[in-house]
Amino acid sequence: MAKKIKPNLSIAQIINMSMGFLGIQMAFGLQNGNASRILANLGADVHELSWFWLVAPITGLIVQPIIGHMGDNTWSPLGRRKPYFLIGAVLCAIGLVLLPNAASVTHLIAANVLLLAVIFLAMMDFSVNIAMEPFRALVGDMLPKHQGTLGFSIQTILIGVGAVIGSEMPNWLTKMGVSNVAPEGYVADNVIYAFYVGAAVLIASILYTIFTTKEYSPKEFAEFEGRDEAAEHSSKFSDMFKDFAKIPSLMKKLGAVQFFSWFALFTMWVFTTSALATHHFGLAPDDTTSAEFNKAGDLTGHLFGLYNLFAIPFAFLLTPIAKAIGKKQTHALALFSGGLGLISMFFIKDTGMLWISMIGLGFAWASILAMPYAMLIDAIPQRKMGVYMGIFNFFIVMPQIVNGIFGGPIVKNLFGNMAIDYVVVGGVCLIIASAVTMFLIKGEGKESEKELEEEIQQVHF
Repeated sequence: MAKKIKPNLSIAQIINMSMGFLGIQMAFGLQNGNASRILANLGADVHELSWFWLVAPITGLIVQPIIGHMGDNTWSPLGRRKPYFLIGAVLCAIGLVLLPNAASVTHLIAANVLLLAVIFLAMMDFSVNIAMEPFRALVGDMLPKHQGTLGFSIQTILIGVGAVIGSEMPNWLTKMGVSNVAPEGYVADNVIYAFYVGAAVLIASILYTIFTTKEYSPKEFAEFEGRDEAAEHSSKFSDMFKDFAKIPSLMKKLGAVQFFSWFALFTMWVFTTSALATHHFGLAPDDTTSAEFNKAGDLTGHLFGLYNLFAIPFAFLLTPIAKAIGKKQTHALALFSGGLGLISMFFIKDTGMLWISMIGLGFAWASILAMPYAMLIDAIPQRKMGVYMGIFNFFIVMPQIVNGIFGGPIVKNLFGNMAIDYVVVGGVCLIIASAVTMFLIKGEGKESEKELEEEIQQVHF
């Protein structure tokens, strides 16, 4: 049976199918900028923060491959990936409402406040992973491979918009007169209300994608692969482990790059508030309730909003830069810029000038969200798109788990609770990731046609 050519999609169609990512990243922006602050407000010490953050990568490790496998084998009236968007969005919205209110809920059910906060954080991460993984797979489902970089770049732009809103929302509410200080053991109103807004935007953006995007049918997928629809069969759950054993070599190489990249990102997300509080505001490491500490928390959200804002124009530039110098060279340059950005935070003492550090991080973030996937999409067979995108997530969550276990003790015992030193370590990791990209990834991130065909045949059979 001859293959049917998958049609190009317009920019508007790609935006429609990716709009839900705006809401998902707003949720992530709120979490990344405020989870450490919330946990500290509720009584967590700085060296404990990375342990509490472990729930995020652990849930991703478990959930994404499973959801990817299920999505590959789901054909419902709503679609292939869209049922998971909806379920994940509703559960995540509930988590967004509950997390900053953990102290109030604790008084109702007589539970340990930190334990309850971690449970709500885990609920958020579990559900957001249900919603997020299918969006990566949807690009592979809907776009011809030559539009892959464009598709992931548009996702990156929407991710940037959502993350800017989420990161900046508490700061914007403070400027509108909402209090950013709360009694000891509670979370400030500006954070609580920001999470409410995030929940509403998440639901609205996911529903927009569901109502504006029509997924291809099983018959159409069979035609795109040159197969008879009757030959289509559902994979058993155990096949997921076989798929993991047969991952393309390109994925393994990109996995090494991802390890150092996401180790650095986790470091930044977990420790920036404490780093700013001690290094820039001169606070003691155990000061987690003062107005100055909450200013450091607001500044963290602002800076995270800036790097996401800077990522937006870089996302527009990724395709022409990659065309000019190559995909791997583009990614290596971006990672190197991000490493310099993190390291520079140590040397820039004026908080009003820290926006300079965010420029390089914006470039790195835009590339991390797009280029590895644009390189990888060439090595993944169509009908395995979901499970392999989920498996690729292993290389994102494992460095976060390693960092989560050892990061806190390193900050406490090696750096005397001065978290800025560990942020510098994160910058060094991005530079290492840049070097690995240049020296380990062959060509443009696409293997030879013979190697690619052999690996796809192994994956299929």
